[in-house]
Amino acid sequence: MTDRTVVITGGNAGLGYFTAEQLARRGARVVIAGRNEAKAGAAVASLRREVPHIEAPSFVLLDLADLSSVARASTELSRLPAIDVLVANGGITSGTADSVTADGFESMFGTNHLGHFALIAGLLPSLLATPASRIVHLGSISHRFYALDLEKHETPERFRSFRSYSRSKLAVMTFAFELDRRLRAAGHDTRSIVAHPGFAVDELTPKRPRVTPDGSTAAIVQAVFGSFAQGKDAGALPIVMAATDDYLRGGEYVGPAGWQQLKGRPRVVPAKAWSRDPAVAARLWALSEELTGASIRL
Repeated sequence: MTDRTVVITGGNAGLGYFTAEQLARRGARVVIAGRNEAKAGAAVASLRREVPHIEAPSFVLLDLADLSSVARASTELSRLPAIDVLVANGGITSGTADSVTADGFESMFGTNHLGHFALIAGLLPSLLATPASRIVHLGSISHRFYALDLEKHETPERFRSFRSYSRSKLAVMTFAFELDRRLRAAGHDTRSIVAHPGFAVDELTPKRPRVTPDGSTAAIVQAVFGSFAQGKDAGALPIVMAATDDYLRGGEYVGPAGWQQLKGRPRVVPAKAWSRDPAVAARLWALSEELTGASIRL
């Protein structure tokens, strides 16, 4: 990855941070896009400690839950000489019935999918201008559990945080696979790939001062989690594979190879068939353009 520029949304913590660290070890020039400058500063300092030979990582302010922030970040990131890889990692994992983005969208769908949809729309000219660039989307095994119903609007009484999270991740994956189909059809060599981390937990993650949670974890807790989970550093491996592996041609789903894809070394794994439904993808694409005001034409 020497001399290649990687933009990582949410690169200041968790999976995003360890993706940045692992790609920096391979020589990548890292740009962290996140909403908290202080946390990004701590992540940059940690990267400099862990990978001292790297070029200084940079930071761009980006709040995926605010489309005006997404537009400003897109403009700033578009000034980079090239974007070789965009890792669309940032997002949220829970919410409440009244949690909404700055633009009034349900918080998880608005942040995880719509924010990244608008960002990708803004950065696509830069990505298409960079030979063999990649967009890596963060999927989830939770996409298996609920179909993507674009006609149904949940009322506060029916709201379920995990269901909304699962559908937001299914939307991410459905868009990602459709984006790759359209890129291929238009003759572009930019690749759209989905990666998921399995069950990655803080309790099994190496400590990084001011980046990972403070405090120690009891050995018995680590042993229990270790039987079916892995650390955020291991969870980042499928993302890194999606960003770098020459054998991936676009449209793949990369995740851990172990039982139920919860842990293990990364490989190409099967995704639920409904995540590749072109009819649903076309409706999602049109809805996303309508809601965000962003347009993707290939």
